[in-house]
Amino acid sequence: MQSSEFPIRPPQMQTAPPPMRDSYVMPKTAARAPEQITLEMLVRQAKQAGASDIHLGVGEGPRMRMRGLMETTELPVTTTQSFYYWLGEMLTPEQIKIYENTKEFDTAIMYPGIARCRVNLFYSLLGPSMVLRLIPLEIPSLEQLNLPEVLKKISETHKGLVLITGPTGSGKSTTLAAMVRYINENFAKHIISIEDPIEFVHSSKRSMIRQREVGQHTMEFENALRAALREDPDVILIGEMRDKITVDIALKASQTGHLVFGTLHTNSAVSTIERLLNIYTPSEQEPMRHQIAESLVAVVAQALVRTTDGKRAAAHEIMLNTETAKDYIHRGAIDELDQLIPQCTYDGMQTMNQALYDLVQAGRINGEIAIEASPKANELAQMLRGKTTNRSAL
Repeated sequence: MQSSEFPIRPPQMQTAPPPMRDSYVMPKTAARAPEQITLEMLVRQAKQAGASDIHLGVGEGPRMRMRGLMETTELPVTTTQSFYYWLGEMLTPEQIKIYENTKEFDTAIMYPGIARCRVNLFYSLLGPSMVLRLIPLEIPSLEQLNLPEVLKKISETHKGLVLITGPTGSGKSTTLAAMVRYINENFAKHIISIEDPIEFVHSSKRSMIRQREVGQHTMEFENALRAALREDPDVILIGEMRDKITVDIALKASQTGHLVFGTLHTNSAVSTIERLLNIYTPSEQEPMRHQIAESLVAVVAQALVRTTDGKRAAAHEIMLNTETAKDYIHRGAIDELDQLIPQCTYDGMQTMNQALYDLVQAGRINGEIAIEASPKANELAQMLRGKTTNRSAL
């Protein structure tokens, strides 16, 4: 898409009120100029264009991420005055000071009727910058996302650890939100989420959902996670499995009758288990490997690929912790899981290559895109050329 296809012309915009939040104080340094473009204007235009992210920074023109690609806009270069006006829409003066002192800040803002945005503030060589991730107000269902049916089975599990993995921007949060929606609509459970910040906002239906945001509803992630064990939960949603403490508490919770959801920035089942183990020292890894073997329910590794109609589709590697998989983990034969997964498609397992192959066969993506997204490109290329006749060989 060329920049001319994404025009944002300030004279056509109307002044918009600030987003809803607990408190709102406009810094004196951020008075609105007549031509000032508000964040709500940007978010509204980005949503209409189907953008997933807005990139803003002093000294650079705003850009949007459209279907995975960065696109320029017709907006002028961002000035310090404009940037601080945008800060004033989101933050209190005290929060702005924290950002200036720490050089980083995470928050979320809500624009009723438009979108919720996860915001990361940081500094770069040119100065203050931010990225806004647009989050739909309506949580999509598993069916709307065309996600594998086995995710319902995983969501129905009563206890254990479920990991949704993939690189940044791969749709992990959306998939996780859809699974929580499925539980919420179909089961009478108590769901607690601890997020930094809250992304998708859930409303209690058959389940009771309580969402806590670090910095607003709790001061420390670890404290909130420990406290969750005393709050009578059935399901605990953790954001990122970020450190040893988080993994320890998540494993404890999953072993004491809770279903725990977490995310990691890994791209396969094998790399996910290895990543968990590498958090620990070599002397700790063997007992932790046994804990993981007993606690794990499934690993769902996700990637987003561009489709032939200009949109994006999710491809998944799915590993269920069957008795055979559990035995492999107990024995430390983690690499052998790569050979086990394609042999257990009847259980709902699949490799990433199998998922990509199916998308190509369905005409949703082309072979070039599939090979580009594949973790084992040579194997997939052989399959697509017809040199491998058995899909399970992937």
